[in-house]
Amino acid sequence: MLERKLSKLIRTGRLTVKGMGPRDLTFGTASPDEPELDVVVRIKDRLTAAKIALRPELSFGEAYMDGAVTIERGSLWSLMELCGRNFSVTDWQGQPGRLRRTARRVWRVGQQMNSRMRARRNVAHHYDLSDVLFRNFLDADRQYSCAYFRAPDVTLEQAQRDKVLHIAAKLLLRPGMHVLDIGCGWGGLAIGLAKLAGVRVTGITLSQEQAAIARHRIAQAGLQDRVQVAEQDYRELDGRYDRIVSVGMFEHVGVPQYRAFFERIDRLLADDGVALLHFIGRRDGPGSTDAWTRKYIFPGGYSPALSEVMPAIERSGLWTTDIECLRLHYAETLRHWRERFLRNRALIREIYDERFCRMWEFFLAGSEMAFRYDNLLVFQIQLAKRIDTVPLTRDYQLAAETALRDGGSAGPAPMRADVSGGSTEKTGPAEMAGPQEGPG
Repeated sequence: MLERKLSKLIRTGRLTVKGMGPRDLTFGTASPDEPELDVVVRIKDRLTAAKIALRPELSFGEAYMDGAVTIERGSLWSLMELCGRNFSVTDWQGQPGRLRRTARRVWRVGQQMNSRMRARRNVAHHYDLSDVLFRNFLDADRQYSCAYFRAPDVTLEQAQRDKVLHIAAKLLLRPGMHVLDIGCGWGGLAIGLAKLAGVRVTGITLSQEQAAIARHRIAQAGLQDRVQVAEQDYRELDGRYDRIVSVGMFEHVGVPQYRAFFERIDRLLADDGVALLHFIGRRDGPGSTDAWTRKYIFPGGYSPALSEVMPAIERSGLWTTDIECLRLHYAETLRHWRERFLRNRALIREIYDERFCRMWEFFLAGSEMAFRYDNLLVFQIQLAKRIDTVPLTRDYQLAAETALRDGGSAGPAPMRADVSGGSTEKTGPAEMAGPQEGPG
């Protein structure tokens, strides 16, 4: 079964499979121009091959973790690159029938019913791992989300600083504003915004490990008077905030909770407030999280299609004032993470076992492939409660971002239309006080 599938799919590069019988199986043709696409894989036995053929989205990753699939020529990334060039997930698995699609929709609702207790447990599964893991593949600021690559040759550290600048510009920050950071991670974004714009930031996370490290970093930066972190669920929040930002947390909310999420944003946001939501999404419509990722990496996690998000925003009454699609930025981010992980693999191996390291290799390489060749991208959605809160053109974003990057203020405030029909007035980012430096 596996041989039949591969013979139909491999057209670019060459894949040689050993261990499935008395002879090696070869698919495709090697090219001297791309030697990295000439990969040799050994599968432990026919039973392993059958499992992979029947349920590849779970069994291939498990076989690699267990050592039942080994790579004799090339690397895991070479194999993933070869697969990405030749077929998508749908090509490999085939189109599901009507009964399977119905069952998947029903099952997906159950998977994404993230109650407060279940959400806390899901977060602990991933984010409460040893800091030895995260500090050995993330940038120095521990930004665990898509970076913003203004040029292909910039460092990961610079791309993550540019992400913070990009977000700061879209939030139209002014000194003294109170910002809510939902899913603040290790505090990098909160610290960066406080330094850049002279704002106060309240960050929330469900991870005990992240909260502890974030508080330590805040104290090191001397920002205890302006940045606080709480272990709290977004559904427990009250108060009013001038700005709300959430980066890389929305993937843990789950479609059944979207309406409650945006209603809470509407309740927490000041009347002239601005919110920014940054999350992984899919371009091909509603789907489901693959079984391997759901089991081993992000239980309860789901990256939605825009068509699943917008109805909840519409019902909340919020204005969608800007949507940006970041396409290959996450692929480049994951490339940096994968390379750093491999460089520091021995250090991580001292804390966790070989199977864990192979699991994370598979996660990082497979995720990179999904952003390069499959259907994943990152959305940034800007929201407001009033039609005239945000300027009518995007000029202000570039102006503020450039000024902050150059170490100055955001410059003159941009003009917005007076919806009453009279003259125009200025709004948006005034001069940004505080040290003009990057996050962390």
